[in-house]
Amino acid sequence: ECYVQNTAREYAKIYAAEAEPLEGFGEVPEIIPVFLVHRPANNIPYATVEEELVGEFVKYSVRDGKEVNFLRRDSEAGQKCCTFQHWVYEKTSGSLLVTDLQGVGMKLTDVGIATLAKGYKGFKGNCSISFIEQFRALHQCNKYCEMLGLKSLRTTHQKQRKATSVKSKNLPNSSTINKTVPKKAREPRDFISSEH
Repeated sequence: ECYVQNTAREYAKIYAAEAEPLEGFGEVPEIIPVFLVHRPANNIPYATVEEELVGEFVKYSVRDGKEVNFLRRDSEAGQKCCTFQHWVYEKTSGSLLVTDLQGVGMKLTDVGIATLAKGYKGFKGNCSISFIEQFRALHQCNKYCEMLGLKSLRTTHQKQRKATSVKSKNLPNSSTINKTVPKKAREPRDFISSEH
């Protein structure tokens, strides 16, 4: 938990350094630090400690990307959190995504990180790779994404889908397979459907 949140915190610091100087960007989300405390005299010898956040606690993004959260989409903090996700995704070439962003105002806590199956630069997150795929498919850029010069994920995702459909059109159909399969192997179980 500490490692994930503090790793995300380091990305947030770099994001802030790039975003804050931009005219009109304003305040940037901050991921608060979490510390591991050793308590040898206690039944539970380890605990995490972090700053208390006072105010309305809001989930700006969720781990699985399925929930539509209007505070995420419509609020300044929510839009900047989405931009932060997009920024991390682009900076890591789609290999890492900070997710489950939640907190009070611009102060965030208890975040998650999704990485590709083998991790990213030796780091493995605590969320499924499917969160990266869902983010890529569902993210809608906003004015803060534009201010940072981030590339639209819609066109990247559409290009990938188009390339996949073009590849499938070039696959041989079942009549082509019939011509190239030796007579002896022509039993129903040996045929490969062109729909697969």
